[in-house]
Amino acid sequence: MIRLEQVEVMIKEKLPDAQVIIRDMKGGGDHLEAFVVSAEFEGKTRVKQHQLVYSALQEALDSEAIHALALKTYTPQGWEAAQQTV
Repeated sequence: MIRLEQVEVMIKEKLPDAQVIIRDMKGGGDHLEAFVVSAEFEGKTRVKQHQLVYSALQEALDSEAIHALALKTYTPQGWEAAQQTV
């Protein structure tokens, strides 16, 4: 099992400007939902954005400390727009 704070730190090591929200989906610590907001995503496709995040978490994914990850990535402007629609 991995702590949510550890996941946040791993993402921020790869994307230092990132705003990260991590949620445990099933209470076991291995099915997670992550919202990641970063200016690094500007001009990148959704696939490239996700690849950046997955590369930060590769070790945890390979060891199955994270079994499943629902990932949502946003640019700062995209995040702001998404918050206004909620």
